[in-house]
Amino acid sequence: MKRRAFMCLAATGAVAALTGPARASQVQMDLYKDPSCGCCEAWGRAMADADFNVVVRNEDFTAVKARLGIPENMQGCHTAVVGGYFFEGHVPLEAVQKIMNERPQIAGLAVPGMPAGSLGMGDDPNASYEVYSLSKPDMKPTVFMHMGKA
Repeated sequence: MKRRAFMCLAATGAVAALTGPARASQVQMDLYKDPSCGCCEAWGRAMADADFNVVVRNEDFTAVKARLGIPENMQGCHTAVVGGYFFEGHVPLEAVQKIMNERPQIAGLAVPGMPAGSLGMGDDPNASYEVYSLSKPDMKPTVFMHMGKA
């Protein structure tokens, strides 16, 4: 390899190392929801504000839940799919970011129902609810994170 080609290659590698991993805006998040659901819209806006490329899919999200194998008792009002994971219901941003950064061997996270004060449901920092991880392949729920007062 000629010296000039080597220097160009080394400079390219240095720039890539300094810029770090791809920005979240380069990661598409598909959000399956009911077209008339305002709390789902608020949750999606929060994800977009966090720099995800949110693509809203106003279609039959029950089929998506079934395809992903999300147990009925873990279902929320919308489903997001990104990076090989699902985020079911009003999962807080910090939980989404933790999964996307750490890449654990799980299927996804779920916040069952529509807890008052959760992200999209008023976003109250004092709201108290559980975020569950769902394991592969059995979808067994385990408390992943507790939000709000202990």
